[in-house]
Amino acid sequence: MIITGDLAPNHADRKLLASIDVEWSKNFRIRNGSVPFCFSIAWLLLPDTPVDLTEVTWTYSSWYVEGADETQDLIAAADTAFGEVLDTATLVVGHQFSSDLGTLINAAHHPVPNLHAVRENWRRRRAVPAVPMLDTRYDLDRLLVGTSRRLVDVCTELHLDVTQPELGSTSMTALHRRWLEGGDAEARERITVLNLRHSLSTALVALLGEKHPVPTGEVNVNRLLADRLTGTYAWTSTPAFTALLQERPA
Repeated sequence: MIITGDLAPNHADRKLLASIDVEWSKNFRIRNGSVPFCFSIAWLLLPDTPVDLTEVTWTYSSWYVEGADETQDLIAAADTAFGEVLDTATLVVGHQFSSDLGTLINAAHHPVPNLHAVRENWRRRRAVPAVPMLDTRYDLDRLLVGTSRRLVDVCTELHLDVTQPELGSTSMTALHRRWLEGGDAEARERITVLNLRHSLSTALVALLGEKHPVPTGEVNVNRLLADRLTGTYAWTSTPAFTALLQERPA
């Protein structure tokens, strides 16, 4: 298992938001045939007053399988990590999080009590959850006017630039296969950064859902990624990625 990132921020006397995203190989022809292979958690300190999104404090952890035989190890790691989220976070967020949880649970060959606890918490999020939870696909109708609830469209509506160069003319499935079959580290890093962008942008959307003001200008989420990830992932230093960090003409 490839594990990168930081620990959760020091949470003594601090409120923490934990944003989770999972990637999986989709196979809808076989019942429970989708296979998870990567997940990440972005941690943000929850500010008490309105905050400039470009200045949020965040850390992360990322898990990625080294081979196809580590699927159960990844699920076990998710069970442990999500249990820690329930014990630590003030607010848990995801985007269409039920699908992420369902894929992990359905693929598990061993007990995953914490994943079941998080799913039950998701189901009760509008009633009396154990930990407050927000799903940015289903719970922000009061904030959004567009009809699409795809994460990229939600972010665009809220002035978050989440341009993603990782896929280009390929697919996530093809990139993941390049990693599994050929050891292509850049292919794995591209998916990892994509996954972290999902976690971070979901966290930022959730902040706006918590009544922080929607930015009037565009927030470049890739700059936030670069500030944290450059030096860890070579992909963030490639021209395809660094081109996203330039100021756009007015």
